[in-house]
Amino acid sequence: MIYGYCRVSTKHQRITRQITNIQEVYPSATIIKEFYTGTTQNRPLWDKLMKQILPDDTIVFDSVSRMSRNATEGFKDYKALFEAGVRLVFLNEPLINTAVFDSTKNNLLEISVQTGNAAVDDYFKGNISLINNLLMSLAEEQIKSAFDQSEKEVQDLHTRISQGMRESKRSGKRIGLEKGT
Repeated sequence: MIYGYCRVSTKHQRITRQITNIQEVYPSATIIKEFYTGTTQNRPLWDKLMKQILPDDTIVFDSVSRMSRNATEGFKDYKALFEAGVRLVFLNEPLINTAVFDSTKNNLLEISVQTGNAAVDDYFKGNISLINNLLMSLAEEQIKSAFDQSEKEVQDLHTRISQGMRESKRSGKRIGLEKGT
């Protein structure tokens, strides 16, 4: 099954761009439209999807920020879904698709050295293990970096809004609705 997960924070925002982008690449995707903040993974439709998703299913996102705006929770869900055999596709960040991560995992070095000297053999085996650990760590760091950027975007937005409100107050402009409206 292929799911297209589209999310915006409020019903006043437009979700159609995400739907169009997903349907252009995955026309048969079942579209899930969620109007809920991405700063938490505890969202009604996301939770429902997590309960019904099966191994070999695919979840397509327009971008990583639609999956999560919280880097720690987003990466945790990414890893859990990957380990459960669910494919994740990020149209705007294809380098963090689970297929790329899986490819890295499947292309680790497998070299067996038998020199007749146990110490030399252990040395080579240890170095191969270090290289493989480095490759996997680099792949994970790339994924974490994408989620970090998503979280930073929302933090920057909150900062700009606060600064704009501060400047408006300084210039004597009213902030928000008048009392009683």
